[in-house]
Amino acid sequence: MPQLHLDPDRALPPDPATRELARTVYAQTRALPLVCMHGHVDAALLADDTPFGDPAGMLITPDHYVTRLIHAAGVPLEALGVGADAADSRSVWRTFCANWRLFRGTPSRYWLTHELVEVFGVDTAPSAATADQLYDELAARLAEPAFRPRALFERFGIEVLATTDSPLDDLDAHARLAADGWGSRVIPTFRPDALVHLARPSWIADVAALAKRADVATDDYDGYLAALRARRQAFIAAGALATDHGHESADTTPLSDADAHRIYAAALAGRVTPAEAAAFAGHMLFQMAAMSCEDGLVMQLHPGVLRDHSDEAHRLYGPDRGFDIPVAIEFTRSLRPLLQSFGRHPALRLILFTVDETVHTRELAPLAGVYPAVRLGAPWWFLDSPDGLRRFRAAVTETAGFYNTAGFVDDTRAFASIPARHDLARRIDAGHLAGLVAGGLLDLDEAVETAVDLAYTIPREVYARPTG
Repeated sequence: MPQLHLDPDRALPPDPATRELARTVYAQTRALPLVCMHGHVDAALLADDTPFGDPAGMLITPDHYVTRLIHAAGVPLEALGVGADAADSRSVWRTFCANWRLFRGTPSRYWLTHELVEVFGVDTAPSAATADQLYDELAARLAEPAFRPRALFERFGIEVLATTDSPLDDLDAHARLAADGWGSRVIPTFRPDALVHLARPSWIADVAALAKRADVATDDYDGYLAALRARRQAFIAAGALATDHGHESADTTPLSDADAHRIYAAALAGRVTPAEAAAFAGHMLFQMAAMSCEDGLVMQLHPGVLRDHSDEAHRLYGPDRGFDIPVAIEFTRSLRPLLQSFGRHPALRLILFTVDETVHTRELAPLAGVYPAVRLGAPWWFLDSPDGLRRFRAAVTETAGFYNTAGFVDDTRAFASIPARHDLARRIDAGHLAGLVAGGLLDLDEAVETAVDLAYTIPREVYARPTG
């Protein structure tokens, strides 16, 4: 029967001398607390602290990294637990195990192996023949108190976990967590995308809901801004440290006040054009930066993705099913209006993410290497992989250094994968730093200090509330 195992030197450099240095560096970061400042775990999972239902519901169905690869092989998403006609949990697990080979060479293989071995203590490799045995073993684990969400949170060594939340959210789960003493450990993040993209079919209803939630009229543009400010304050009161913005473009060109009023009114009347909607979205990124200068929320920008590439998949299964596809992105000119106004403002911290590697050396590293407000976010999504992480360090460090980056973010909905993702990032950083030591470019003590800073100190500092 095929066995699962974790090589203790996995993802470290293959050269023996450099690997030995990397072991020394990694040993100093391996057990550090996890600072998880961007992700998509539902706060209610931890507020309710109910046992996970079954192995497929925990490890397979919510993880679009997993479902998309199997679906690409022709397997219906229903067979992976997605959609109205979703298969039962055991059938989903059998489908996953029968397709285990599809994950060879992918970061998902690394994360899943880490989860199965380290989190659940199993050593049998998934396959069609072992599916039922594994399912029963994992189901038994999930029934134990030690595998409830809060117990795993503690075992994973998570110091703080930021969720991603709509301004329309009542933040009830966060209130319940705060009542249990977890308010500083699980915190919300303000994600206003649904309210700034005027062409979304639900936008008019969402703006009406914003007015109700904020108790501020949104029947004109000034009221709309006031309502957003009110919700930002509610998030801050609930512990939020950051905002997050998912736009197709990084454009931040501000509109005149008259044009902003006009376009907003047109949107409320259902007459906004695509060009006006795009211009308003860019304008609102500028406005969000201005608000961050006022209230101190860190601003995270995740541009360059065409969401819901398949209209049919979106209609049948909803968003976040693996059909968001990267597009080429431009930052230098797009961010110039924002950075001209706020790039040297002491209260702004703007963290930039991309899935377009062509801009790392040409645009992002030079921007972060001169503007005090700018930090580079970790390799995200398709770049959150061993080689993607290595290429990021090689591409940006010579221009931006290590200390103009913002630490690792796991960006996951799959709760059990969080420690695996952080572990991989720490191993890759240890290898990169070991290479600098082997090349005579860093002392070993500097490499260790930098590794600790990348894993722990920097994200805590970058996302901290302003003290002034």
